Amino acid sequence: MQKKAIAVIMGGGRGSRLYPLTKERCKPAVPLAGKYRLVDIPISNCLNSGINNIYLLTQFNTASLHRHIQDTYRFDPFGGGTVDILSAEQTEKGDNWYQGTADAVRQNVHHFTALDYDHVIILSGDQLYRMDYGEILKEHIESEADVTVAAIPFPSDSVEGLGLMRVSDFLEITEFVEKPTDPEVIRSLELPESLEETLKTKSEKKRCLASMGIYVFNRETMIEALNNEMTDFGKEVIPSLLGASRLHAHIFEGYWEDIGTVKAFFEANLQLADPMPQFNFFSRGRPIYTRARYLPASKINRCSINHVIVGDGCIITDSYLRRCVIGIRSVLREGTRLENVVMMGADEFESSEGRRRNREKGIPDIGVGMNCEIKNAIIDKGARIGANVRLNPEGKPDMYEKDGIFLRDGVVVVTKNAIVPDNTIF
Repeated sequence: MQKKAIAVIMGGGRGSRLYPLTKERCKPAVPLAGKYRLVDIPISNCLNSGINNIYLLTQFNTASLHRHIQDTYRFDPFGGGTVDILSAEQTEKGDNWYQGTADAVRQNVHHFTALDYDHVIILSGDQLYRMDYGEILKEHIESEADVTVAAIPFPSDSVEGLGLMRVSDFLEITEFVEKPTDPEVIRSLELPESLEETLKTKSEKKRCLASMGIYVFNRETMIEALNNEMTDFGKEVIPSLLGASRLHAHIFEGYWEDIGTVKAFFEANLQLADPMPQFNFFSRGRPIYTRARYLPASKINRCSINHVIVGDGCIITDSYLRRCVIGIRSVLREGTRLENVVMMGADEFESSEGRRRNREKGIPDIGVGMNCEIKNAIIDKGARIGANVRLNPEGKPDMYEKDGIFLRDGVVVVTKNAIVPDNTIF
């Protein structure tokens, strides 16, 4: 069943809600949990589900994503399979950027025509969850659906920005509303008691079925559904199929987080440092794959550390860390205090000669200097923070941006390769 399915992962647009983390990279390439990238989540879900023909559609700032995919996902010629990046390209039919999720798939359908597949799974590249796609495929086939939409029960007072659906007792979708804002419309889509009682998870709040942006299409249904000018699956394609095709809902009751904003990204990372995180990277038998970097183990000297994830290749000395995610090759120097910080680390170790030349120019070493205090912040890769720096978003205006320091959603963001001089106070 899985061998007859291909997966198409949506790389997203400009990633404006995740800016400045997407200033120099596309959303799927944003680092996650100290050593991974966002794209590793859907790809790992595919591989753990027995699906190894995977296509990633993207168009903005793709260089780091290309490097990551090429260095990570290599298949032997006997097992087959591929992870291909399909960027927007000029063809005889047009030279437009992808106008939306449906348009992105439409522009690439010709790449799939020679493949032997029956089903297409459309996935998002910026979500954190673990799912066995074999289960949704099985349910899709057994229900004889043309399209299956993965849905998650969500509190009706927290569904802003999500597509909502009404389903029958047999989970056939009878109504689909993309991102409703009218409270009356949302209330009308709340789950009936009869369906609530069938769910494994219980809630005291009223809930709606929200689309996860995960779709299973029959091959011919997808081709027919894209034979038009519609640009987006949630806004146009799925609603247009109501009454014309059989739409089925697959209810997913595990952890799921849409990492579409700086705040969501920040909180999802810090939750991973909790004693019992909702998303568990330590799950046996269903690993999350990423690039094998062959880094040395981290060195932690004379530190006070609590609820912290530390990636490989780090050197942390005489520091105080509380609820932090410290990425690969991070360096923290004496007297530094970090609280609620996501630090992405560096792409390379800095050479002694490079440090000497930079110091002659007054440029700090990569990492965090001595006697710094940083709270509620994201430090992007390659950032250089000097000594005696103070960064804290409290009381500061949102949307601030200057000299590599941004403030988004109440979180300080030090941008990739930024230089923060000694004694900076923000």
